[in-house]
Amino acid sequence: MNTLVRFLIPVVMVCCAVQLSAQEDYQAKIQELEAQRELVVKQEKEALKDEITRIDGRLEAGEIGQEEAQGLKEAAAEKHALNINNRQAILDNEIALLERNKGDGPGAEDGASEKSERTIVLEYPDHEEDCEFFGIGCDHWHWDWEGHHPYDKRTYSDLVIAFGLSNADIEGTSLEDTPYKVAGSRFFEIGWNWRTRVFENSNWLRFHYGFLFQFNGLKPKGNQYFANTDGQTTLQEFEYPLRKSKYRMDNLVVPVHFEVGPSHKRVSENRIRYSLKNQFRFGFGGYAGINLGARQKLKYTKDGERVKDKLKGGYDASDFIYGLSTYIGAGGTLLYFKYDLNPIFQNTEVKQRFIALGLRLDI
Repeated sequence: MNTLVRFLIPVVMVCCAVQLSAQEDYQAKIQELEAQRELVVKQEKEALKDEITRIDGRLEAGEIGQEEAQGLKEAAAEKHALNINNRQAILDNEIALLERNKGDGPGAEDGASEKSERTIVLEYPDHEEDCEFFGIGCDHWHWDWEGHHPYDKRTYSDLVIAFGLSNADIEGTSLEDTPYKVAGSRFFEIGWNWRTRVFENSNWLRFHYGFLFQFNGLKPKGNQYFANTDGQTTLQEFEYPLRKSKYRMDNLVVPVHFEVGPSHKRVSENRIRYSLKNQFRFGFGGYAGINLGARQKLKYTKDGERVKDKLKGGYDASDFIYGLSTYIGAGGTLLYFKYDLNPIFQNTEVKQRFIALGLRLDI
């Protein structure tokens, strides 16, 4: 439990800091959006000026006549005037949304952790081939210049924390009859997870992957402890009255899941984002990795003195870890289940496998 507390304290501090940064002052956001309204006019006027310069160049080169040049200039002026109206209307809607919801509206849930964005506006020349760059056409040049975030973000990431109850699936024994305490046997996981949508224009199926540190614990019932005899690790009676007996196995694994479920699609002038807030999620897959170590903690009284032993190694624990896992829930709070396919101890005659049920938080 002390190990769990030591891990949770910094995690909680990090989570609080993330939440505070996400609750940025919406008034500052509004001020930046209002500044963007002014920037829109400047950008469109400069773009119109460049377009008129190109038209004049074509006129001087004899490619077009005076009447056609005048018509092109009028069309360009009308286009950029409409661009100003449309782009400012989008910004006005964002400002109104922030003011109405005090920064907590739908527009804030994906962008709260990102900087207010300004985009580079690239005006397309009359001929598309004129703006190709190493074979890439102008229609691909849409990027957030200030924050360097892609227009369509396909991969997201989360801090993952999982905790709950663990036990062992023993061959020929039901879970009710296992020699381990239900409430005392616990697990804890912490790591990082990436999720990438599988399809180009749909987010209903996601691919999840990352890394996790696993800490799986078992507390034997009665006065028992784990001992290795003749190459086999089994539970045995301890010679002194035990106040505590706990076995822990630490792993580093790579989880891989496919996840299905709806999402909110947020589309603005500057970006496309998908949000899973309050949305149903179901994931299924597995994990594989390595065992980092196994240890046992014993507390007992010997000759009237309290003794605490920490025993490492020598338990014949499996080196390669692999298993199945699944989760279901809404948003970042999920019910989590996992089952190790590898035995806890390699050479025992009766195979035991970790099984766990708990809560998973995607932060």
